[in-house]
Amino acid sequence: MRASGEPSSPPASRAVTFAGRDGIRLESDAYGDPTARPVVLLHGGGQTRHAWGGTAAALARAGWYAVALDLRGHGDSEWADDGDYSVDALAADLRCVVAALGTPPAVVGASLGGITALVAEGESPTPITCAIVLVDVAPRVEQLGVHRIISFMTGKPEGFATLEEAADAVAAYNPHRPRPKDVSGLRKNLRKGSDGRYRWHWDPAVISGGRRPNATQNPERQEDAARRLRVPTLLVRGRVSDLLSERGAQAFLALVPHARYADVSGAGHMVAGDRNDAFTRAVVDFLAGLP
Repeated sequence: MRASGEPSSPPASRAVTFAGRDGIRLESDAYGDPTARPVVLLHGGGQTRHAWGGTAAALARAGWYAVALDLRGHGDSEWADDGDYSVDALAADLRCVVAALGTPPAVVGASLGGITALVAEGESPTPITCAIVLVDVAPRVEQLGVHRIISFMTGKPEGFATLEEAADAVAAYNPHRPRPKDVSGLRKNLRKGSDGRYRWHWDPAVISGGRRPNATQNPERQEDAARRLRVPTLLVRGRVSDLLSERGAQAFLALVPHARYADVSGAGHMVAGDRNDAFTRAVVDFLAGLP
């Protein structure tokens, strides 16, 4: 693990690189004291570590060492030469990060990041984390919501001429969220190609390859992993989510009787982005109660 960069503003953040399975390079932003108890934040498919900026900073202020990680093929992390973005590959990467940290972390995972955390922890013979937080995801999700996400991710292969165009696409996908007046923050989630157009900052094989995550997810496998969870667990759902229904959430809670549940009003599938203050408060309060 190597670190570089200087703190820019309190709480301090710095770039930290991890080696995942087979040495794939995984980039992260780390906040807080590296000797403090760690928490790893895993974004959803098609997102980047920048989805966690506000939450990671709040966790650092609460005394945690918060590591917001780019999954393989996303953001500044390395693309897989073999196109392997399977749940197995993602879970193996997480286990490598946990080993590098040296202390079992709490793991907060949104959507694909949550499935990664669930499989990595639930299929390990002994706990590798001290707690997991699943954000708007469970073994049983609504297929209409899944299709809407895939449609968004595959909708503009030609990219966008401007950041404004990209912002319009995001606003259409999240109509309940106010469109920001300043769209410059989108640069962190986009890469500019040699043709001058902006495209989302992830490998197209994540959504179209033969070993893409949605082709390798298995609800029965995830349910088995959930039944084996022994660490403290929190499920966070966006109340207006079209991906995780109340029925799906209750099914998960039946599998994991010790799990706690937070239902964030006014939030859709992108809970952390829709209602960051409420979401962050639920996570900080849950982690504060860990033994």
